[in-house]
Amino acid sequence: MIHTKVLLKEAIYYAPRGEARLMLLGSVISQNFLLPDDKLIGVIGDSGSGKSLLIRGLFPGLSLTNDDEGIYRRPAPIIEDFQRNIFYDFIYHVDVRFELAFYPIYILAESILKALENEKKVVCEHFELIYPYLKRNADLLIGIGEEVIVTRPNMFGPLPQEIVNIVFPSLIYRLRAHTAEDLTGIVLEEYGLYRYIEGHSDIKHGFVIKLKEKPDIDTKEIEEKVREYIDMSLEVSYWDKQHIKIGDKVIHCAGPRLHVKNTREIKEFYLYPELIFSEGQEYLLVGFVSKDEYDKIVNKLKERGR
Repeated sequence: MIHTKVLLKEAIYYAPRGEARLMLLGSVISQNFLLPDDKLIGVIGDSGSGKSLLIRGLFPGLSLTNDDEGIYRRPAPIIEDFQRNIFYDFIYHVDVRFELAFYPIYILAESILKALENEKKVVCEHFELIYPYLKRNADLLIGIGEEVIVTRPNMFGPLPQEIVNIVFPSLIYRLRAHTAEDLTGIVLEEYGLYRYIEGHSDIKHGFVIKLKEKPDIDTKEIEEKVREYIDMSLEVSYWDKQHIKIGDKVIHCAGPRLHVKNTREIKEFYLYPELIFSEGQEYLLVGFVSKDEYDKIVNKLKERGR
């Protein structure tokens, strides 16, 4: 079966929660938008946004030079091959921000350009930092904040800084939403309702918890309990690949690096006042970390008679 690639100008996805779903999205982007002659792939996003996980999904088996577990490849393969003037690998990964601690930026730029001249692929994290020295845009440009933006730049843009201006400010909403979602899970467990949770999904400035049955639940009471946790200013920290620690509680989490550092950073929190029965035959508990977005959804569903 032949799959036709989409020659897109721009595609936007909600950045998912959890390592597995981020890597799956990377695979989807690769299958649908990555062309064989794409040589330079630029990835833009702040620390903790999930760039490396997305890249693992885009290019399974690619050895990253900035492993999250603290294993770093030194020297970077692209620099080593540039110095030898022989490029052995088919594809290279460069974390520009990390490599700037070891090499001047013009050396990084020269090594990337030389690899491209040799028909190699180069995947650049923090692409916005190297772009002014390359004098060329990426063939495929990916930004990750609250949303994942996939774009194929042309002579009219977008420029990397335009992507930065979107994804950097939006990341905080994703971190707040993920932490608020875990706090909601804690409260549901305290009420003996955790067994109803079937899955998770994402919305703008918020989250969706999918429930396989309709439990006897007072959303206003749950909302107030979550706010109590928020007001306690609890520290939030990575525990291991499957857990985070909130205060003195260690809880399971599929995306342990995608959280705020303290619950007080969740400035606003609202639950939609009713469970929503979806087309997928599930009941949805919908939370928001933005009053404006909450009001938009409430008004939109009122108009539909929900």
